[in-house]
Amino acid sequence: MIYVIAELRVKPGTADKAIAAACACVAETVKEDGCISYDMHQSVTDPAHMVLVERWDSREALARHLETPHFKAWRAAGADFVAERKAEIITPETIDRR
Repeated sequence: MIYVIAELRVKPGTADKAIAAACACVAETVKEDGCISYDMHQSVTDPAHMVLVERWDSREALARHLETPHFKAWRAAGADFVAERKAEIITPETIDRR
Protein backbone atom coordinates (compact mmCIF):
# COMPACT_ATOMS: atom_id res chain seq x y z
CA MET A 1 0.00 0.00 0.00
CA ILE A 2 1.07 3.59 -0.62
CA TYR A 3 -0.22 6.98 0.41
CA VAL A 4 -0.28 10.15 -1.62
CA ILE A 5 -0.33 13.42 0.27
CA ALA A 6 -1.11 16.22 -2.19
CA GLU A 7 -1.27 19.86 -1.17
CA LEU A 8 -2.88 22.64 -3.17
CA ARG A 9 -2.88 26.36 -2.73
CA VAL A 10 -5.70 27.89 -4.74
CA LYS A 11 -5.92 31.38 -6.14
CA PRO A 12 -7.83 33.92 -4.03
CA GLY A 13 -11.59 33.58 -4.36
CA THR A 14 -11.47 30.20 -6.14
CA ALA A 15 -11.83 27.73 -3.25
CA ASP A 16 -15.47 26.94 -4.08
CA LYS A 17 -14.56 26.28 -7.72
CA ALA A 18 -11.68 24.01 -6.65
CA ILE A 19 -13.92 22.04 -4.29
CA ALA A 20 -16.60 21.57 -6.95
CA ALA A 21 -14.05 20.30 -9.46
CA ALA A 22 -12.46 18.04 -6.86
CA CYS A 23 -15.80 16.52 -5.86
CA ALA A 24 -16.37 15.30 -9.42
CA CYS A 25 -12.92 13.67 -9.48
CA VAL A 26 -13.23 12.17 -6.00
CA ALA A 27 -16.63 10.63 -6.81
CA GLU A 28 -15.12 8.71 -9.74
CA THR A 29 -11.76 7.96 -8.15
CA VAL A 30 -13.20 6.07 -5.18
CA LYS A 31 -14.76 3.63 -7.69
CA GLU A 32 -11.37 2.72 -9.18
CA ASP A 33 -9.75 -0.67 -8.62
CA GLY A 34 -6.90 -0.20 -6.19
CA CYS A 35 -8.24 2.96 -4.55
CA ILE A 36 -8.53 2.35 -0.82
CA SER A 37 -9.47 5.92 0.08
CA TYR A 38 -9.32 9.38 -1.50
CA ASP A 39 -10.27 12.37 0.62
CA MET A 40 -9.95 16.11 0.18
CA HIS A 41 -9.64 18.45 3.15
CA GLN A 42 -9.69 22.24 3.45
CA SER A 43 -7.74 24.09 6.12
CA VAL A 44 -9.94 25.76 8.73
CA THR A 45 -7.38 28.54 9.20
CA ASP A 46 -6.46 29.06 5.52
CA PRO A 47 -9.29 28.24 3.07
CA ALA A 48 -6.88 28.53 0.13
CA HIS A 49 -4.93 25.51 1.44
CA MET A 50 -6.29 22.07 0.54
CA VAL A 51 -4.88 18.63 1.21
CA LEU A 52 -5.75 15.38 -0.53
CA VAL A 53 -4.97 12.16 1.34
CA GLU A 54 -5.05 9.12 -0.90
CA ARG A 55 -4.43 5.43 -0.18
CA TRP A 56 -3.72 3.05 -3.04
CA ASP A 57 -3.03 -0.65 -2.96
CA SER A 58 -0.05 -0.25 -5.34
CA ARG A 59 1.98 2.17 -7.43
CA GLU A 60 0.41 0.53 -10.48
CA ALA A 61 -3.10 1.44 -9.29
CA LEU A 62 -1.95 5.03 -8.80
CA ALA A 63 -0.38 5.04 -12.29
CA ARG A 64 -3.69 3.87 -13.80
CA HIS A 65 -5.51 6.62 -11.89
CA LEU A 66 -3.27 9.28 -13.42
CA GLU A 67 -4.47 8.21 -16.88
CA THR A 68 -8.22 8.33 -16.17
CA PRO A 69 -10.45 10.91 -17.86
CA HIS A 70 -11.71 12.27 -14.51
CA PHE A 71 -8.17 12.84 -13.21
CA LYS A 72 -7.13 14.52 -16.46
CA ALA A 73 -10.25 16.73 -16.28
CA TRP A 74 -9.40 17.68 -12.68
CA ARG A 75 -5.84 18.65 -13.69
CA ALA A 76 -7.09 20.66 -16.67
CA ALA A 77 -9.68 22.48 -14.53
CA GLY A 78 -6.92 23.31 -12.05
CA ALA A 79 -5.44 25.79 -14.49
CA ASP A 80 -8.25 28.14 -13.44
CA PHE A 81 -7.70 27.89 -9.70
CA VAL A 82 -4.46 26.18 -8.64
CA ALA A 83 -1.68 28.57 -7.62
CA GLU A 84 0.66 25.90 -6.22
CA ARG A 85 0.66 22.10 -6.10
CA LYS A 86 2.91 19.48 -4.57
CA ALA A 87 2.52 15.77 -3.91
CA GLU A 88 4.46 13.14 -2.00
CA ILE A 89 4.14 9.38 -2.28
CA ILE A 90 4.85 7.73 1.06
CA THR A 91 4.72 4.32 2.66
CA PRO A 92 2.37 3.59 5.55
CA GLU A 93 5.18 2.25 7.74
CA THR A 94 6.01 4.19 10.88
CA ILE A 95 9.67 4.84 11.54
CA ASP A 96 10.69 3.22 14.81
CA ARG A 97 12.94 5.70 16.62
CA ARG A 98 13.59 3.66 19.76
